Amino acid sequence: MRRGISIRLRLTLLYTAILALTVIAFSTILFITQTRATYDGIKADLIRQASFPMERRPPRQPDALAPLPATAPEHPPELSFPSGALPGRWTQTRDITGTVTGRTYDLSEAGLPLSSAGLTVVQAGGHWFETAQVEEQPLLIYSKFAPAKTGAGQIIQIAFPIAQAQQALNALRLMLIAGSGFAVMVAFAVGWVLAGAALRPIQGITRTAQAIGAERDFSRRVQHAGPADEVGQLATTFNEMLAELESAFRQLEEALDSQRRFVADASHELRTPLTTVRGNVELLRREPPIDPRERAEILADTTDEVDRLIRLVNQLLVLARTDAGQPMPCEELALSPLLEDVFRQARLLAPGRRISWQPGPEVAVMGNRDALKQVLLILLDNTFVHTPPHAAVEMATAMADGHVAISVRDTGPGIAADALPHLFGRFYRGQAARSGAGAGLGLAIAKELVEAQGGAIRVESQPGQGAIFTVTLPQTPWAS
Repeated sequence: MRRGISIRLRLTLLYTAILALTVIAFSTILFITQTRATYDGIKADLIRQASFPMERRPPRQPDALAPLPATAPEHPPELSFPSGALPGRWTQTRDITGTVTGRTYDLSEAGLPLSSAGLTVVQAGGHWFETAQVEEQPLLIYSKFAPAKTGAGQIIQIAFPIAQAQQALNALRLMLIAGSGFAVMVAFAVGWVLAGAALRPIQGITRTAQAIGAERDFSRRVQHAGPADEVGQLATTFNEMLAELESAFRQLEEALDSQRRFVADASHELRTPLTTVRGNVELLRREPPIDPRERAEILADTTDEVDRLIRLVNQLLVLARTDAGQPMPCEELALSPLLEDVFRQARLLAPGRRISWQPGPEVAVMGNRDALKQVLLILLDNTFVHTPPHAAVEMATAMADGHVAISVRDTGPGIAADALPHLFGRFYRGQAARSGAGAGLGLAIAKELVEAQGGAIRVESQPGQGAIFTVTLPQTPWAS
């Protein structure tokens, strides 16, 4: 199977991308803000400088530029400021048509340009900023119209060298780019480490799951000593799932073992009557024919074995239905008529037995009539088989805590203590019952049928004091 990008790498790339976008946005905003602040400061100085009045004056020093004669208009006169004002630098004047009329000494032969768009704006009374290269020097030029008390007024242009500001901004841009790149690389490394630390418990869960799958050892658990965060909850949930799987796996193993034992025991129980029937059939086919009296005995024996096979198969079918989990329909059931019917049928099955039943108060239980009748007949038949003929059998009912208890008591030899835990197991027959005709399925069927009705069955016995089998079912309000 093709392996995709790991969660660790995806988380690291996500952290890095988020930080990179944040750093780029912050650096961009910072650079734009600083650029605007720098140029706004320069523009404010230019506007303030342009607000001072200017006057023409002839040069008083040898190196000053003299006023331009009429024959050389290309050399405008020098401009000066009154005493107490800021010194004039990079300043030039134009008339309303845009013709240069004067400039400061530092401009020398160079002039400050004014674009046609700027001239139009200034002529209309506005102001204009533009940048230009003057004598290989980058300048920010401010142009404005200055009206005069007399005359048409003039256009004042003041420039400021911005090379140093541009160098500072370029240095800031390089620092921001380098710092952002370094921050992104650090973020990637830190994110990789943090993602690995965050995913380490999940990797432990993965290794545990792989080991469990390879070894089929559901008793192993994920060891997590961290906080009860999402990963801690995942570890707890995984351990709970392992506990459920371990329980289910054990139940499955027990069910498989029980099924294997069931199949083995059923095969053993079926083999005996089938072997007997086969032997009897061979005797009946013998030539010359056997004696008629012996033939009749063989036929009677074959009939008994076939009846035994039918009972055994029916019992196996009952167990198979209960094992399949088929729901048993239950309803409100009047108990006294059912017990009377069971009592009458028990006396027909064992006419020589001392069987007693005292009708009690009218009560109703939630159960299935046929299933409950079969359970009681199984308990009575079990008593008849495993107790001597003179032993008494008694049926009784009692009510407690919303349940009805139906008990079958005998005065037989009792049951050994070591046999009680296995009494309701399939194909289990105690040592005293080995010679009986039962297959060891009756009590197992009774237990399955009672539990399918939402009830419970238990046995109490001591050697020499008989046994008491008790069936408990939920009681329902009696409606007469």
